[in-house]
Amino acid sequence: MALDGIKQKMLALNVKAEEAESKNEELTAKVKTLEQENLAKEQEITSLSHRNQLLEAEVEKLEGHVKEAKVGMNDSAQAATQNESLQRRLQLLEDEAEESDKTLRETNEKLRQTDIKAGHYERKVQALEESRDQWETKYEEMSKKYAEANKALEDFRREIEGL
Repeated sequence: MALDGIKQKMLALNVKAEEAESKNEELTAKVKTLEQENLAKEQEITSLSHRNQLLEAEVEKLEGHVKEAKVGMNDSAQAATQNESLQRRLQLLEDEAEESDKTLRETNEKLRQTDIKAGHYERKVQALEESRDQWETKYEEMSKKYAEANKALEDFRREIEGL
């Protein structure tokens, strides 16, 4: 009867160890996914930063054209038309630059949240790995005790048979 109890405890320990291992694998996969998302967000930030720089350079270039157009506006009506066109283009580029800045801020916030989540899941994985290690140690101890109990039982049976 005592052996049955030990066997049941060992089976329960095995089930818990398997569950902990499964949860560990699941969280490890989640961490990997979050790290990949993090990398994608960082690449998106780099791309948006580069685009923002290009847009700012274009804005500066267009502002130079606007100044040139203002100087030449007194000379011809064509200069006035070009000035209006450049003003519209400048406004569109400024709007686009503002939108890029907004997107960049949102992406940075998402990246920060992803970093927080990744840290949280990494801590969970570490805790589960520690728990798994403890269960494995308990399982090994119980296996040793079970083997010792079986040996003692066999020795006892031989001793009884010898009587």
